Amino acid sequence: MNGIDKWNELADLFKVFGDSTRIRILYKLRDGEMCVQDIAEELSMTQSAVSHQLKILKMSRLVAGRREGKQIYYRLADDHVSTILSMGKEHIEEM
Repeated sequence: MNGIDKWNELADLFKVFGDSTRIRILYKLRDGEMCVQDIAEELSMTQSAVSHQLKILKMSRLVAGRREGKQIYYRLADDHVSTILSMGKEHIEEM
């Protein structure tokens, strides 16, 4: 991957963080694994809307899922995601 591709990929990653609904989902997943139904109930959203956002988050490698029967349980992909959220929150609280 050349230098320009890396910058574009980083910009795309920050675009994913630019949606408040996705941020709310990521914050919920900081507490642990959740299925679509539970996320939807907690955030007062439809399951369809949550599924759509989870697809984007998964394509961006910010969340991962594991299947248990018919349910898929989602979690943050790694500690970096939690760190990015924490640092962003800390930054806006300093303003």
